[in-house]
This record gives sequence, structure tokens and C-alpha cells, in this order.
Amino acid sequence: MDRLAAIDTHVHVHAEAEGGGNAADEAARRYFGARAAPGPDALVAYYREHRIACVIFSVEETLTGRPQFPNEAVLELAETHPDILIPFVSVNPMRGPAAVEDAKRLIAMGACGFKLHPPLQEFHANDRKAYPFYEVVNEARLPIVFHTGHSGIGTGMPGGGGVRLKYGNPMDMDDVAVDFPDMPIILAHPSFPWQDEALSVCLHKPQVYIDLSGWSPKYFSPTLIQYANTLLKRKMLFGSDYPLLTPDRWLADFAGIAIRDEVRPLILKENAVRLLGLDADGETGS
Repeated sequence: MDRLAAIDTHVHVHAEAEGGGNAADEAARRYFGARAAPGPDALVAYYREHRIACVIFSVEETLTGRPQFPNEAVLELAETHPDILIPFVSVNPMRGPAAVEDAKRLIAMGACGFKLHPPLQEFHANDRKAYPFYEVVNEARLPIVFHTGHSGIGTGMPGGGGVRLKYGNPMDMDDVAVDFPDMPIILAHPSFPWQDEALSVCLHKPQVYIDLSGWSPKYFSPTLIQYANTLLKRKMLFGSDYPLLTPDRWLADFAGIAIRDEVRPLILKENAVRLLGLDADGETGS
């Protein structure tokens, strides 16, 4: 742990896409001003060079046609590079019993958590159809990262690429936090236009955290910075949204905002160490 500069809790891993991906990929890159996604080898090299460990995943989508980097490949990649990679997996809970069986299998294979993207998976997080899936994750006491707020995916496309922003309202996750108190919940991104709702849920529910990915810190609201410095200083997590937003850019902008000196190491590493149960050797304790 001492040799790590930070832990990035929000990193997408992609196969190297021929031709740069589909229309949704191209629109997302325009929105973020990013290049085509590098492959997994480049990801590992980048994070190791920067001495940053990272939570990696690839979302099982139903909407955009973008292929998922297989969960099994995520786990294999992390097993090959355990000093730098923490594997999360993604399952669409709306697949019902099949999703439940996949969750059990992936947990047995070593998954350290799950990533869900309700706007791209087309469901409200508090839909009771998802509850059998949550029961499995809750029993394992593993965290779930939920996308919240605006989606860069679909922005600028006709009809927003079919992405319905309503599914990103963090108040849906409040119900989940009530019903599954042993399951840590990470609200991904500053949750514009529901920032205050996300802060309230995080403040009210002990097992709810916020990752600060997907937005340059220079655009963080004064209210978000206020809570990050005070009441929620132990519940905020560094996340970039690599490769669309890189740690280089995020960290450079983070250095320029009014975060207290004693809070910076909490956000950059210490809160993630505690949440993810990392021991001194960097291995997950789950």
C-alpha cells in the first residue's frame, strides 16, 4: 500500500476495438475529448507506471451494442496483475435467475465487487426484479458501483442514443441501501442533476459512498467540495473514468481545487483501502 500513490475506483477495461468502436463510442469520445480506448495491456502499463492501483470492470450493456470485455477476462487479467488490478464484474440484474447464477459463479471465481449501469441496462435500481441478485451480493458483503446522474454515453446522439437519464437518479439506490444494509454501495460520479440527493443518501446511509469519477474536479460544485471536506470526507473516493477521463487529467485538476490537505489522502487512497478491505500487501481481504 505504501508504494501506491492512489487507488482509482472507476476504470473501464476494453478489448482493442477495430475501427475505434461504434457510434456510441464515437459520441462518448467527442463528449469527453478522448481518444480510442487502449487495450488491457496499455491499461496495466499506464497504471503501473503511475503507481496507481485500480478497480477494473466492463459493463454488460443492453442498449448501445458495445461489446462487454468478458467478466472472466477481467478476472483473469487481475489474477495476472494482482499488484495493480482489483476486479469488479458486471451482470444485468434484469436477466432474472440467470443473473443470480452468474453472480454466484463470478463471486466464487474471485470477483471483488460489481458494476451496474441502470441507464444502459434499462432498469430502476429499486426494481424488485433486481432483488434476488442483490441478495447474493449482500450475502457476500461485496460492493456494487451504480452509475448515477448524467450519462456521457449517448450525449449528442439522436434521442440521446436511447439512454433514459431517469434511471440514474440516486434516490433509487436509497431504497436498495435500506433493504440491503450489508452491501456497500458506491454512487458513481457527481450525480448531476441530482447532486444534493446523492450527498443526502451518502450522509444518511452508512454503507453508501461516492466516487468522483467522470467529471473533471474543476467542475465540482461548491456543495460537493464542502461535504468532501467535512461530513463525507471518509466516504469520497477517487475515480477517473479511464479511458474517457484519465488520472493524469483528473489529478491535475484535483490539485487545483479547495480540498483540505488532510482530506486529500483520504480521497485518493485511504477511503478505498478501508472500503475494499485491502491489506498491507495490496491483496483484497474479501
